[in-house]
Amino acid sequence: LQWSSPPEAIKHFKSQEIWFPPPQFYELCRLCNFSSLHELHKFGSDRALEGCERWLPVMLTASDGYIQLLPGDELYPEDPDCTGEKKIIMSTDKRVEDLMKEGSVFHRIVIKNINDLAVYVNIQAKYKHINPVVINSDSSDYNSRL
Repeated sequence: LQWSSPPEAIKHFKSQEIWFPPPQFYELCRLCNFSSLHELHKFGSDRALEGCERWLPVMLTASDGYIQLLPGDELYPEDPDCTGEKKIIMSTDKRVEDLMKEGSVFHRIVIKNINDLAVYVNIQAKYKHINPVVINSDSSDYNSRL
């Protein structure tokens, strides 16, 4: 075990040294907004009473990958299958790239393979929350000191 900052953890993930599921990848990208633990603590304290929202990622299977749709995305279903009873399967013959070109309102995690994830968000976060930072793992110019 070794301590890593959020950007370092993402870099290790992209180089396949470690693995974590898409929700943790998303949260690590959100943590990259903060340059210090003090800044993160202040953010958490300031927005603590604003509220929170439960999310159910909905998987969309494309011809060459997957997209986890999150609330607010234009492809997110109006009535997601929260219990699994409906056995709804969302799929398309389109490629991920085509779905991205056709879309305009994003809140999604694109999964090309187990270590190739990307977060796309262009909606306003609710409850004064903060959107994830889009990270190019080839860059080492990160400000986070968490």
